[in-house]
Amino acid sequence: MSDLLRSETAVDGGEAEWLRLLVGDWQLISDLSFADLVLWVPSADRQHFVAVAHCRPTTGPTVHYDDVVGAVLERGRRPQVDTTFDEARSLRGRDPEWDDDVPVREETIPVVRGGVVLGVLARHTNLATSRTPSRLELNYVKCADDLTRMIADGDFPQTAAPTGPRRGAPRVGDGMLRLDAEGVVTYASPNALSAFHRAGLIGELVGANLAEISSSLAASHLPVDESLPLVVTGRAPWRTDLETDAATLSMRAIPLTRRENGTTTRMAALLLVRDVSELRRRERELMTKDATIREVHHRVKNNLQTVAALLRLQARRIVSEEGRSALQEAMRRVSTIATVHETLSQGIDENVDFDQVLDRCLMMAAEVAMENAERVRTVREGKFGELRQEDATALALVLTELVTNAVEHGFGSDRAGTVVVKVEHTDDDRLEVVVSDDGIGLPEDFQVGSSGLGTQIVRSLVAGELRGRMEFGSSGSGGTEVRLDLRVRRDPSQIGSVRN
Repeated sequence: MSDLLRSETAVDGGEAEWLRLLVGDWQLISDLSFADLVLWVPSADRQHFVAVAHCRPTTGPTVHYDDVVGAVLERGRRPQVDTTFDEARSLRGRDPEWDDDVPVREETIPVVRGGVVLGVLARHTNLATSRTPSRLELNYVKCADDLTRMIADGDFPQTAAPTGPRRGAPRVGDGMLRLDAEGVVTYASPNALSAFHRAGLIGELVGANLAEISSSLAASHLPVDESLPLVVTGRAPWRTDLETDAATLSMRAIPLTRRENGTTTRMAALLLVRDVSELRRRERELMTKDATIREVHHRVKNNLQTVAALLRLQARRIVSEEGRSALQEAMRRVSTIATVHETLSQGIDENVDFDQVLDRCLMMAAEVAMENAERVRTVREGKFGELRQEDATALALVLTELVTNAVEHGFGSDRAGTVVVKVEHTDDDRLEVVVSDDGIGLPEDFQVGSSGLGTQIVRSLVAGELRGRMEFGSSGSGGTEVRLDLRVRRDPSQIGSVRN
């Protein structure tokens, strides 16, 4: 729709947003009307109309089995559309038209914003299954007519209404109530009545004040949403949940207004209702599980920090320099893993903001050799983004080892310099990481995996956990450069987001 509006029409940003809001909420009108809806917007030269959106009903048979989006309607071909746009008034065809042997009744409604007609909403009803309508169908169509009149008045869509998807949001088929201006129920669909009975209602719903019913049903031990009174009286186009001891109802209110003599008056309200008890129960279970997982990560972090503190105390008692150095390296590795778990304990999923973790690990690595901490800087270039827990732990250990080795062995006692960690995303699940320094370089007899425990750990994690490869070489400044080509796991929602 956005592409068509931009390439085929002359609507500006505010007008385009108004049309997007309408299309975002017009499934409601289509279901109430038992009709297809097509939005026609004039071209930039006003010589024809373009179909920029199409909606089919879920409550009845469709008219257009093929999508009509992108279709062009020349002026004069359908005079009813031309007249509705030019004169800003709704029209209903007197005689049905035939489309593939199906009788179709067309009604056209001007889409108005601020007194300006932006396009025409065509409502196409399939008359092939025409019969005596039920009370439900009559109330559906009555509400649909009220909403289309509001479109022509410029009062729908309602900008105060909640936008965007919301889990468990009610639709027409879930349950519908119609309220008068005082909040009294004048009609309740069978599904809506069943939902309130499951919530604990005993007795009739039609003819009762919905605010009083909701107040009597609301669970006394649970907090009440502040928007509930406005929704159950139909005064505001908002959504809320009514939680009772027996069930949870999700409700959405759509005030129905009428404009007379320039004044807009609320005459009724449409209320959509859905029993979301099972959805809310599952959400609470997920929240409980998330809290439990975060608490586990927090306790693991505390235990690892305790282990690191014990290693630090033990290192102070060892006379041997080699033994003390080995315990300090073990302490650093344990602290690196604890950093990952600390980050996990603060989130709601198993993904880690690795840039935050790495920055802390780099500071820790630079402080390993205290005499070098003030002279050797550690710098990160690029963003890693979010990584899965298993990859974050392995990669944090690898980079900490490489940076620590660069700080300890790449610079002499009186030499200053910089260690740089640079990352590039070469594919949706591949990382190229370069750890380089401007130190004294590699010794001539250096061999990967044979010089110490640290490089053995790095080689094992890169090849195993990170499914990659590693190369040692010389940097452009004469120091050491380590290149890592890694494959990491990403959630589908995260693919491509880091590079953007």
